[in-house]
Amino acid sequence: MIHPTRTNLLMLKDKTRSVVNSVGILKARKQALIKEFLTATLPFLRSREDIRKSYGKALRELAVAVGREGRDTVASIAAASARDFKIDVIEKSIWGLRYKDIVFHDAPVRDADSRGYDEYSTTPHLEEGTLLFEKLLESMLHIAEYESKLKRLGDEIMRTTRRIKVLEEMVLPTLKSQIKTITQYIGERERESFYRLKRVKNILTAKEEEQVKESLLRISAGAEKTAASPVPSVSPVGS
Repeated sequence: MIHPTRTNLLMLKDKTRSVVNSVGILKARKQALIKEFLTATLPFLRSREDIRKSYGKALRELAVAVGREGRDTVASIAAASARDFKIDVIEKSIWGLRYKDIVFHDAPVRDADSRGYDEYSTTPHLEEGTLLFEKLLESMLHIAEYESKLKRLGDEIMRTTRRIKVLEEMVLPTLKSQIKTITQYIGERERESFYRLKRVKNILTAKEEEQVKESLLRISAGAEKTAASPVPSVSPVGS
């Protein structure tokens, strides 16, 4: 229990205002994070659906190409078109929340003449399958980016929600209860002091009145005594 003084009361009020301001900031942060989360969720869901459809179509085109050109031919074309695809993992920030992002230097989807083989010597099925697999690579990179971002956003939203709940349901009620208790105590103490001072004042006033009455009585008694005493006679001069 905090000692019920005016200093502690002012300190608790300042702390309450600080907590209220913190709750407002956390709620604004939570709204911004939720908005960013919803913005990133829709492309993420679309990308997963696109990958599911494109992957099935790419496998079908590859199977047809293998059936028409042979497994060895397709394997040699794949070896000829192989490349080093480099990506960088960088760190970004949203409202102070840091998350990992993926940056790739080369475009996942290449032109037909930059794949390292003669496109006119292959079937359209192989070209279509190659294009679909490169698009799949691009979509998977975006999904990896979204997954990292969404996971960090979801964790931070839950953490911020818990902080707001603790401040609103535990810290603020405790502070308000302490302020109420100290205010009541100080009020009762002030009323007691007021009544005590009033009583002392009444006692002093009564004593002063009693002293005045006693003084008046002494003056009155002295006057009566003086009036009752005989006046001495004065002898004529020279008698």
